[in-house]
Amino acid sequence: MSRVAKAPVEIPGGVTVTVDGNTVSAKGPQGASAVDVHRVVNVEMDDGVVRVAPAKNDQKSMAMAGTMRSLINNMVIGVNTGFEKRLELRGVGYRAQAQGNKVNLTLGFSHPVAHDVPDGVKVETPSQTEIVVTGIDKQKVGQVAADLRSYRPPEPYKGKGVRYKDEHVVMKEAKKK
Repeated sequence: MSRVAKAPVEIPGGVTVTVDGNTVSAKGPQGASAVDVHRVVNVEMDDGVVRVAPAKNDQKSMAMAGTMRSLINNMVIGVNTGFEKRLELRGVGYRAQAQGNKVNLTLGFSHPVAHDVPDGVKVETPSQTEIVVTGIDKQKVGQVAADLRSYRPPEPYKGKGVRYKDEHVVMKEAKKK
């Protein structure tokens, strides 16, 4: 069995989790979310703990049990505290500005880049060179951050581009004469 699936999901105070057939839903201070559980996985809840187990004793069931346990755990963390990704822009003239559900980026192209933000994700720009992506769905937050980074990933010679706050870019040495 997957070692990830063996660990129970602890439910923190202020979060309510309900198991209804193949749907697990959670409600907390940040909002509400639900995940559909795969049919080869059994989910049980008792004493403020959610346990995930494979329905059969085959490889697919065991692997899917670990995946479902991670999805449920991320859902519980998301509705309790939420997720956050921080990006920073490095380069002369590189700027970001959040307006409603759009992020306007100036990244050295001949045109500005406008990125639409999906529902459930909030983007803020505390400064012109900083972007903060927050939300209750870990997958959506990570995808929006990856999409913003993909417009101009950091290049290895000067380090210009959009990078994660804690990302380390290995710099190359310039060509010698």
